[in-house]
Amino acid sequence: MASTTLVSVREYLATNYRPDRDYVDGKLLERNVGEWDHSRLQALLLKALLKYEEELGVLVVPEQRVQVRASRFRVPDLCVVRGNPGEQILTRPPLLCIEILSPEDAMSAMQERIDDFLAFGVENVWIFDPRRRKAYWADSTGVHEATTGTLEATGAPIRLDLHALWASLTGR
Repeated sequence: MASTTLVSVREYLATNYRPDRDYVDGKLLERNVGEWDHSRLQALLLKALLKYEEELGVLVVPEQRVQVRASRFRVPDLCVVRGNPGEQILTRPPLLCIEILSPEDAMSAMQERIDDFLAFGVENVWIFDPRRRKAYWADSTGVHEATTGTLEATGAPIRLDLHALWASLTGR
């Protein structure tokens, strides 16, 4: 849900929101988080990606503000960045942004987030639907379902076994 009162960038940056919110052209947008499948999948993805930190010199961070335009800040569920960015809010594109769908998430709103990330120069955007046990990757041609059982990043040897991920999510 978006706020009806416009908020300045300065006010947004000076305020702590729990959970953090996206900021889009003066509007505060709530993020759907806090449900078990979403939280557990976020933890499993973090664990799976942390192994690449030392090997590839990347850093993995949850819920990091990313300034995709002067008046737009997005807070993806996870980001992978090359090296230490040296800034509190990312103003350079991450290597990978990950979004986890909640039952209340509308694909139209998610598409706007994806478009923001891609226009900003994010090389890899991954979307996970824990309820349906599906994963997607996005590029300039659209959103594509990962049907091979793996997701692979462009520009870095990051690979995720989806069968193992879904099995861990369900505890099997």
